[in-house]
Amino acid sequence: MDLRDLIRTIPDYPKPGIQFRDITTLIADPVGLRAAVDGLVWPFLTARVDLVAGIEARGFILGGAVAHELGRGFVPIRKKGKLPAKTIGQDYQLEYGIDTIEIHADAIKPGDRVLVVDDLIATGGTADAAIELVRRSGGEVVAAAFVVDLPDLGGADRLRDKGVAVRTLVAFEGD
Repeated sequence: MDLRDLIRTIPDYPKPGIQFRDITTLIADPVGLRAAVDGLVWPFLTARVDLVAGIEARGFILGGAVAHELGRGFVPIRKKGKLPAKTIGQDYQLEYGIDTIEIHADAIKPGDRVLVVDDLIATGGTADAAIELVRRSGGEVVAAAFVVDLPDLGGADRLRDKGVAVRTLVAFEGD
């Protein structure tokens, strides 16, 4: 199965010139969802992973499924102000400003080995911030796993340059 066939492309969203890769069509397909989750899980079946951290919002769907399949706990990485208990945050650069993501301060314990999951890696800003949160909590990042890579935007390479193993299932090059 080619997962690319199940990923819808929406031209000019959220602004002109952007080809938005929408995985909602992939996760609505039961075979596609299973193939995507299996593809994210397989490399880590024998790895020592203590927790899976999923980045809001599609990373919750995929990360929760990966955590379930690995028999591990799940840590949500959310936009600022969405978590109810004490949090730690990490700023990251957007095209026109700065945003912040957070985790609960007690979600990751020193020495925990964490797999970071999201639907897509583009420039890597959000994933980089998530990795910094894990590390600031004392956790060790086992890897970062994504369904879609947009290699021309350099996000996967950005994470590799920081010593993070990156797993992706499909790439959309040149657009």
